[in-house]
Amino acid sequence: MTAPGENLRINGDRLWESIHSIAQIGPGIAGGSNRQTVTDEDAEGRALFQKWCEDAGMTMGVDQMGTMFMRREGTDPDALPVYVGSHLDTQPTGGRYDGVLGVLAGLEVVRTLNDLNIQTKHPIVVTNWTNEEGTRFAPAMMASGVFAKQFTQDEAYAKEDAEGKTFGDELARIGWKGDEEVGMRDMHAFFELHIEQGPILEAEGIDIGVVTHGQGLSWTQVTITGKESHTGSTPMPMRKNAGLGMARVLNLVDEIAWSHKPDAVGAAGHIDVYPNSRNVIPGKVVFTVDFRSPNLDVIKDMEKRLDIGAKQICGEMGLDIEIEKVGGFDPVAFDENCVTAVRNAAERLGYSHRNLISGAGHDACWINRCAPTAMVMCPCVDGLSHNEAEEISQEWSTAGAEVLFHAVVETAEIVS
Repeated sequence: MTAPGENLRINGDRLWESIHSIAQIGPGIAGGSNRQTVTDEDAEGRALFQKWCEDAGMTMGVDQMGTMFMRREGTDPDALPVYVGSHLDTQPTGGRYDGVLGVLAGLEVVRTLNDLNIQTKHPIVVTNWTNEEGTRFAPAMMASGVFAKQFTQDEAYAKEDAEGKTFGDELARIGWKGDEEVGMRDMHAFFELHIEQGPILEAEGIDIGVVTHGQGLSWTQVTITGKESHTGSTPMPMRKNAGLGMARVLNLVDEIAWSHKPDAVGAAGHIDVYPNSRNVIPGKVVFTVDFRSPNLDVIKDMEKRLDIGAKQICGEMGLDIEIEKVGGFDPVAFDENCVTAVRNAAERLGYSHRNLISGAGHDACWINRCAPTAMVMCPCVDGLSHNEAEEISQEWSTAGAEVLFHAVVETAEIVS
């Protein structure tokens, strides 16, 4: 397999302009983006992406989950396509780069091939996966999850947003429910470029993250029940303080995560306290513990220690506790050949690089179950993401897209 010459580079100015052009659709209130899945803004962003791709000579396919597949033909009609992409949907207060960079860098791969009049043996398909964020309709990575048969299309269609609207109805309403059966595409490989969403690359001054693994995730919902009573008139020995029980359990969560450093993490992101009044001792708390690790045995250990330790804490405090696992997925090990293609591309282009474990879920994590897959990451300022202040530099986006270009084109095999 012939590697692209190190002189082959993408048009970083064009990529940067495209990123900020699409950000004008569904703008946030503080400089970011609010283009939530299957909204009118999502539909408008899709239409612009479609136009750009068709202007670049690609043809479009859309599956029944609304995922867009934009195809550049290869010279061998029997060769499986190399897929590349990410997602265009955003958080309600999302940044301009999360997901969008990966889709538009895929478009830039094709634009650059056109500029250089390069043909590949394998077709290249630039992909916009529907509802990666999962912010309006849970779960995240919904369309890629259906593609990888992790849950059914009917389950996805039935998901409701806060207003009771279903995903299936909203997808049809915006006109992006395709005819193609989901999951019927065979892939030669899949590559995804993404901002790191963490601080490591920037802190170490590294250009490129070569993603070798994706962390597994475990979500456990904990409900602790005590007794609501007056904060001023209830003696300390007579209290059944569910809030205090939660505090002690969360301290345990932190200790458990630290015991598996440096790659394991743990915290509670979602917390409800009842009645949540200034002068009432909490009688009930509901919170979700989020454990992550690239090692499945570590995740199982953390879950087990939480179950035993939380029950012991609440038993000693006279509190009732219920523990329920409500979500998660196993760790991901990306394809060694695809990872090597990414690493070789960075070295060929002279970019500094290091191995990374992705702490967030991505469409690539599901597609890895269907095809050889790898991810490229570029730094983001302070590791900040899912926030309108999310920021990267043009140099970072260019470096990431150039590594993506070389990995994709090497895998798709240059023929002229």
